Amino acid sequence: MKPELLNTDGCNRRAFAGYLAKSLLGVGLAPLTFQQNLAAASKPVTEVSRRGAATKVIYLYMNGGMSHLDTLDPKTNEEVRGPVSSLIAPHCGIQVSEYLPRMAGLMHHTAVIRSMKSNQGAHERGRYFVWTGYNQRGTIRHPAMGAWAVRLGGVMNPNLPGYIKVGGDSRHPGSGFMEAKYAPLPIGNPDRGLQNSGRPKGVDEDSFQNRLSMVDKFNRRFEESYQLKNVRAYSDAYEHAIKLMKSQDLAAFDLSLESEKTRAAYGEEAFGKGCLLARRLIERDVRFVDVSLGGWDTHQNNFERVPQRAEILDQAMSALIQDLASRGLLEETLVVLATEFGRTPKINQNNGRDHYPKAFSCMLAGGGVKGGTVHGATNAQGTDVESNPVSIPDFNATIAHALGLPQDEIIYAPSGRPFTVADKGKPITSIFA
Repeated sequence: MKPELLNTDGCNRRAFAGYLAKSLLGVGLAPLTFQQNLAAASKPVTEVSRRGAATKVIYLYMNGGMSHLDTLDPKTNEEVRGPVSSLIAPHCGIQVSEYLPRMAGLMHHTAVIRSMKSNQGAHERGRYFVWTGYNQRGTIRHPAMGAWAVRLGGVMNPNLPGYIKVGGDSRHPGSGFMEAKYAPLPIGNPDRGLQNSGRPKGVDEDSFQNRLSMVDKFNRRFEESYQLKNVRAYSDAYEHAIKLMKSQDLAAFDLSLESEKTRAAYGEEAFGKGCLLARRLIERDVRFVDVSLGGWDTHQNNFERVPQRAEILDQAMSALIQDLASRGLLEETLVVLATEFGRTPKINQNNGRDHYPKAFSCMLAGGGVKGGTVHGATNAQGTDVESNPVSIPDFNATIAHALGLPQDEIIYAPSGRPFTVADKGKPITSIFA
C-alpha cells in the first residue's frame, strides 16, 4: 500500500474507504447508514419490568400542525367550526369531521386524546418536542421515540434495522445523543424502497467475494491501529450490509410484491405508500416506523387545504388499520397519529387557522388500546382543555407504556446528564384494555 494512503488523516481515510466500498462492492451510503442500527442486534435486549400488548409502533406524523377542530374534535359553534359538518362513528358514537368518513367507521379501534397541550408554538421546536419529549436545547440533541424503543426494547429482526423513517423532515432528531446504531434508516420514496442494496450488475459472487477480501486487507491495518468504537462500527456496518443483501428480508421494501387491490386501498399518494411499506416492515419485525404527511400548516385557505390532506390521511390510515386487523397484527402494533400542535378556533382574515399549542388532538389505535375511547375534552369553543390535560411527555410515556419500556431506566448522555424515555411524563393507563 502506498505510504501516502497510510499517512492520510482519519477523515480522509474514512472518506476514501467509503468511496472504495461503493465503487468495488456496489454498497451505497444508504445501507451503510442504516446498518449501523443493526449492531444493536448483537447486544442483549434490556430486561423490562412489564411487557405491554404492543411490540411495534407505526408513528403517523402530521407535519405542520393538524387542525383538531376540522378532524378529531369538531364543534357545533358555527364561528369555530366553519363550513365543516361532523360524522358520528357508527360503532361507538365518537364524533369526527366529515373529512374523515372512512375513519369514522373504524373509531371503535381507536382512542382519541382531545386534551393535548404543548408549550411550543413554533414548528421546529414543536416537532422536536413531540418527537423527543424534551424541549429543544442548543447544547444537546435528544433521541426520538423510535431510538428509545430500540435502545430499551432491542432489535427484533437481526437482518433489518429496528427503526425506519419514511419521508418527513431532514431535521428529525434521530438517535440524538445515543449511538448511531439507534438512528432511523431514512426512506425518501417508498416506491423505490431501499436503494444500493443489491450486488451490482455484471459482478458475480466470486468477483464480489474477491472485492470484499481486498477491502478487508485494505482496512485491517487501520483498524488495528485505531481500536475505537466508531472505527469498529464502520467495519461492522459493511458486514451487516452484506448480510442484508443476501437476506430474504430485503423483500420487505418492495411494494410491487403487494396485490393491485392492496396498493389501491392505500392510495397513490406517497403517504399511503409509506403506510403500506410500514405494514410490510412491522410484519418483518421492525420495531418502530415513522411515516410523515406534510401540508397541515393552514394559515390560508384552511377549508380548501385540510380536506385535501384529510382525504390522504383518511384513506391511508383506514387501510392500514383494516389491513393490520385482518392479518392479526393490530393488537401487537400501536398506530400513533400525532402532530406538533393544533390550529386556532378563530378563523383568520385569510380563511385560515393559525398555530395553537394550548389545545389539540392526537390518536392511538391497536397495541392494547381500548377502542371507542375519548380521553379529555376541550371547551365548546375549542380554546382550552377542559378535562384530563395531556402533556407531550405524557403522550410519549403512553407510547412507552404500550411497548412495556422501562420508564425509569436512566440513559446517560456523553456529558453525563441523565435522561429517561419520557422525561417526567405519566402514561394514560385508562385508555388500555
